[in-house]
Amino acid sequence: MPDTQQENAKNLKNLGLKATGPRLKILEIFQERAKAGEDRHLSAEEVYKELVNVGEDVGLATVYRVLAQFASAGILTRRNFEHGTAVFELDDGHHHDHLICVMCGKVVEFVDEEVENAKPSAAKHGYELVDHSMALYGVCPECRKHKAEQK
Repeated sequence: MPDTQQENAKNLKNLGLKATGPRLKILEIFQERAKAGEDRHLSAEEVYKELVNVGEDVGLATVYRVLAQFASAGILTRRNFEHGTAVFELDDGHHHDHLICVMCGKVVEFVDEEVENAKPSAAKHGYELVDHSMALYGVCPECRKHKAEQK
């Protein structure tokens, strides 16, 4: 077992989860995407397709169950963007917000200091801000270009 797999197995066991093949492979998919700087937001169906593409014999129900367990354990964060499909991302402990393309569903993570410093705005309304989650919806540059080319 490579070092990363051994470390993942140990971490899963520390969280009270068995280090099964599907769990290790699903965690590896999210870790590899994060390392490569690829889109980190995956639906259960996308995870399932990736597993099938690499020859893993796993059912969609297992993928849903593992993703829910990982979200409960704090390994993944579940996001419900407006398009209706839940997506998951590796919880790396760093807060960020999201830009979502309404045409293709592409998700871009961003951090904006003005948003992060919104405590005074919350206080004006009598709130003590403890957390926030922001998703902005628009059309990404690729979709705008494609739309312009169709005209």
